[in-house]
Amino acid sequence: MASIQPPSSPDQRELRDEDAGGPRRRGSRKSAGGITLRDVAQLAGVAPITASRALNTPSAVSPKVLQKVREAVERTGYVPNLLAGGLASNKSRLVAVVVPTVIGPVFQETVHTLTETLAAAGYQVMLGQSGYENSREDALLEAIIGRRPDGVVLTGIMRSAEARRRLLASGIPVVETWDLTPTPIDMLVGFSHEDIGREVARYLHGAGRRAAAVVGGRDERSRRRMDAFAQEAAALGMTAAGAPAPMHHVTAPTTLGQGRRGLADLLARQPGIDAIFCSSDLLALGVMIEAQSRGIRIPEQLAVVGFGDLEFSRDLQPQLTTVRIDGTGIGQRAARFIIDRAAGIEVAERIVDIGFSIIRRESA
Repeated sequence: MASIQPPSSPDQRELRDEDAGGPRRRGSRKSAGGITLRDVAQLAGVAPITASRALNTPSAVSPKVLQKVREAVERTGYVPNLLAGGLASNKSRLVAVVVPTVIGPVFQETVHTLTETLAAAGYQVMLGQSGYENSREDALLEAIIGRRPDGVVLTGIMRSAEARRRLLASGIPVVETWDLTPTPIDMLVGFSHEDIGREVARYLHGAGRRAAAVVGGRDERSRRRMDAFAQEAAALGMTAAGAPAPMHHVTAPTTLGQGRRGLADLLARQPGIDAIFCSSDLLALGVMIEAQSRGIRIPEQLAVVGFGDLEFSRDLQPQLTTVRIDGTGIGQRAARFIIDRAAGIEVAERIVDIGFSIIRRESA
């Protein structure tokens, strides 16, 4: 007479789920010195498939089994093969973020917010540096697309027709940031650099300045800010005979020393300048130091406006007037775009103009 066994509990089923006699699954073979998922499962006393569930979808296993697997992972130092998991789920859980430079402080707020917001949704950020001049963006994007991230966040507008074509063909969600265009590749969070230049010129004109100049980086976004400023300054009568405002161009990323040399060059060409717009707060700091070394009083004799509202700008003496960009807002919106698209949620407003603010302080 056959005996009737009571049904197994979920814990018992999971703990006895080991396919002791079955063939090893592809990818479970232990390489030289490497800890595999099978090793973790064996130590936890569960089947490899149960250990996989515990690591990838913890809610699918009981708390007891989850604890056993986590303890085994901690003891072995096992790191899951995310590539294999990504191939199975068609998700990499990676988002590529491309910035011109990793040492430039102006983008740190955006990158930090992107990283934190995406991490809270289970994504990791892969950071790439494209450079300013002789940009490596095309080659970098080719490498990124080949790794099939779940999203790509770009600093600025993608100008390369070939890179645009590849990004569109990839089907990967793309967010362009820190710029503005009516024709983004996919989604966009940014602001108008031309509007900034014009608005700063109007601000200085309203403050009574009549001899404007520029110290700016040669990168494309900076040039558009500076050109718009110079043209608006000329239109407002802030330059000699209506000519564009005199400019001193520097390589990017910009430095304090470039600001000092920029003011020296401008004063040699036009001694009577009474206002300078700089494409970064670091340049503005250099201009202020050079002015003070020459006995030029700020703002009485020379008004100085920066860009970026870096932390030191409010601690200077005099405090630096500058243009503030909401880097946190850009990071949050860009991350939300990627998360929503990955979840299959339709993004209704694909272009967001986040705007800018002129932070009025003592230097202007």
